[in-house]
Amino acid sequence: MEVPLISKLLKKANISELPENIPRRGNRFMVFIGALYLRLVGWKMEGNFPNQKKLIIAVAPHTSNWDFPLAVAVMFATGLRVSFMAKSGLFFWPFNKFMTWLGGISVERSKAHGVVGQMVDKFNSQEQLMLALAPEGTRKVVHKWRTGFLQIANKANVPVLLVGLDFKSKRFILGPLCEVSDDFDAELRKALDFFGSVEGKYPHLCDTSGNQ
Repeated sequence: MEVPLISKLLKKANISELPENIPRRGNRFMVFIGALYLRLVGWKMEGNFPNQKKLIIAVAPHTSNWDFPLAVAVMFATGLRVSFMAKSGLFFWPFNKFMTWLGGISVERSKAHGVVGQMVDKFNSQEQLMLALAPEGTRKVVHKWRTGFLQIANKANVPVLLVGLDFKSKRFILGPLCEVSDDFDAELRKALDFFGSVEGKYPHLCDTSGNQ
């Protein structure tokens, strides 16, 4: 495949080169597949990734199974190396190697220091780590969002990048970069204000008013 074709697809999707500190992965074929998918479904990226070695990427609204392939397409097209949390039961042979390759981090919910503690330890042990997660935690309606992602960010001393999946405009919106204080309710309100302007595939499944 020709490089000009890849460049054209990336330009159509409004995807620019990652800054130097961002962890990378993949190859030209993966970039082509991701950019081609975005072109076929008509989605574009808005904004740029910050030049950070460690970051929590909070993606919402999460209302549909279509959210995941869109996120994977952006990951492939940009060459971004992203990790995500998954329960330990999903890491079984022969899928454990695939889950790890895809970026999965096994978490044990029964451990004493919980998921937050495990992820803080993971951040502290890594030189680079981009952790993507859905703050809602489910595709069902969540009337009171949890603050786990903010607690991880605060305790690991990493910023949070708010990312909106806007199905109305077909934009993958890279929003504000937030340094998280220990006032988690106030920090969550800021996040909800941003996500309140983003329309998921099924808007009635996203409630950004419950934590007021």
